[in-house]
Amino acid sequence: MKAEKTSRTAQYMAFFRALETQRKERLFSDPYAIHFIDSKLRLATQLYKYPIAAKYIDNIIQKKIPGALSSGIARTKYIDDLLKNAVSNGIKQVIILGAGFDTRAVRLDLLKEIPVIEIDHPNTSNFKAEVYKNRIGKIPQNIHFLQIDFNKQNLEQLASENNLDFSKPTAIIWEGVTNYLTEDAVKSTFAFISKFAANSHIIFTYVHKNILLNPESFLGGKKLLEDLENLEEHWTFGFFPEDLSDYLNQFNIELREDLGADDYRKKYLLNRSEKGYEFYRTAIGIKK
Repeated sequence: MKAEKTSRTAQYMAFFRALETQRKERLFSDPYAIHFIDSKLRLATQLYKYPIAAKYIDNIIQKKIPGALSSGIARTKYIDDLLKNAVSNGIKQVIILGAGFDTRAVRLDLLKEIPVIEIDHPNTSNFKAEVYKNRIGKIPQNIHFLQIDFNKQNLEQLASENNLDFSKPTAIIWEGVTNYLTEDAVKSTFAFISKFAANSHIIFTYVHKNILLNPESFLGGKKLLEDLENLEEHWTFGFFPEDLSDYLNQFNIELREDLGADDYRKKYLLNRSEKGYEFYRTAIGIKK
């Protein structure tokens, strides 16, 4: 994935979290997200507190990328809850693969005393570190940034050079990445993940494989893939949900839960009318 693309994708997710933070009845609060978005998105976020403006902004987002906002917000809350459960079950460290502008290490109190290792491209990682320094005054002590250029390095090398501790039960978050990778890259990453201690939790997202094979079978699927082609942001990988359990078993990982976007929207957005993409999915597996 290109560094610019990674940054742009991360910025839109930060924008969604910033909008949610402006709501009176919100799923979560992320006061840091607004610092990762450009001036236009920042202005939209500031206006979002006004009901008329919020309705207008919601309509624009829904028209351009139907369901991305509701799916992204519900998914954020769902992963927060999965991570909370992992910590309560004895997790000793957190690793975020392709961290982007994920701010869980600073916005979730439950992580304040737990080491959080964020792995990403140097461009995104350096920008994020500067934001923390400028807005918080320092990089929090529990966060450790590891930088990787996948064109020159792999996770095995990174782990060796930085003495990653595989003996600790670890929560690994891998959000919004697999659909941009090759089948071999996904497999090698799960092989890397499988080296962590028993009871490690693997929280990851993927897209239903049918969105790649038959995009018209999902609401907004055809338009989304056309837009991605125009942006040169090709989706290359997906799973059939019914195949996921067997796939993870080869890495000694037991699938515990696998929800589609409709499922976690229903779980967290019952009082909202937002609808949209159904092909995003979030799963959690436990290392045996």
